[in-house]
Amino acid sequence: MRAPVTIAVGYDGSPDAGSAVAWAARVAVALGARLHVVHAVGLLEHAGLAGHAGVDGDVAVRIAVEAGIDPGDVEWSVVDGDPCSALLRMAESPEPATMLVVGSRGSGAHAGTLIGSTSLELAEHARVPVTIVPSSYRSD
Repeated sequence: MRAPVTIAVGYDGSPDAGSAVAWAARVAVALGARLHVVHAVGLLEHAGLAGHAGVDGDVAVRIAVEAGIDPGDVEWSVVDGDPCSALLRMAESPEPATMLVVGSRGSGAHAGTLIGSTSLELAEHARVPVTIVPSSYRSD
C-alpha cells in the first residue's frame, strides 16, 4: 500500500498564489494526492497591518476545484506564523506534505524582484521538494 501524498500550497490572496493553487491542484489530480491550502497569519496581520488581512479560503478552494480537483480532496487551513515557517511545519506534521508549492512572489513583493523571500527561504530550508510557480504561469 502506498502512503498518501499531500501537497501543501501557500495562499495569501495574491495573483501569484492563485496560480500556485491552480498548478498544485492539477498536480494533485495527476498524482491522486490531497491538496492542503495554507494561509499564514503573522503578527502584522493579527494587528490589521498586513495587506491581505482576511484572505478568503473559499476563493482558494474555488481556484483548486476549477483546476479539476475534487472538493473532498482540498483542505483549507489558517495557521499562525510567517509563511515560510507555516509551510515548513506542513512538511513535518503527523501527516506530512510531500511537496510544498508557492507562487514566485506574494503580497510582500518588491517591484522588480524575480522571486520572493518566502520562495527563497523555502528552497533553502525545506526537506521535501519545493515548486515555485512563476508569475508567467497561466492556469487557463
